[in-house]
Amino acid sequence: MIRVLVAEDQSAVRAGLVLILGSAPDIEVVGEAEDGERAVELARDLGPDLVLMDVQMPRLDGVTATRRIVAERLADVLVLTTFDLDEYVFGALRAGAAGFLLKNTEAKDLLDAVRAVARGEGMVAPAVTRRLIAEFAAAPARGAEADPAVLEGLTRREREVLGRIGEGLSNAEIAARLNMAEGTVKTHVSRLLAKLELRSRVQAAVLARELGL
Repeated sequence: MIRVLVAEDQSAVRAGLVLILGSAPDIEVVGEAEDGERAVELARDLGPDLVLMDVQMPRLDGVTATRRIVAERLADVLVLTTFDLDEYVFGALRAGAAGFLLKNTEAKDLLDAVRAVARGEGMVAPAVTRRLIAEFAAAPARGAEADPAVLEGLTRREREVLGRIGEGLSNAEIAARLNMAEGTVKTHVSRLLAKLELRSRVQAAVLARELGL
């Protein structure tokens, strides 16, 4: 079972999310938080696998709450919001979120995203991914935020895989692009995440774009 904590300040929206998540046989909602402070507290108390986190909440915003939860390694965080503005995307992903979805996401896609994040694959809504890549393309100066020295411990193949992750490709697409078996790609992804001390491939994608890979 994937144990999920739902953090959303609007009670009606929160109830809807709980209903959707509860409809899946492999997902269990273990708690609900109405603000960011409570989300952090419950993450500490309940030890969920994943926190479904709204960005705009009282007492403590979702980006800051995400940063605390990730820093304490309490759970993975999947950010869900009505806003796809770049400041929220970059803020949430740099805070360590494993995924970012918009609230107009279909129920099935939400469940798929929860499962993907639980598997450690990360998930960013396609519309958000396009904005993310466009933002980096338009502002290459962001590369100054990442130190190229972090790549020194990677093999040539791992760097190639990291670059393709930065393009938003799936493991299957990377395998086809680099003429590799999908299982081999998964191995490379796991190893490079461990070497770079990243929690998800989404963080890897951000790093790859910042480094201009």
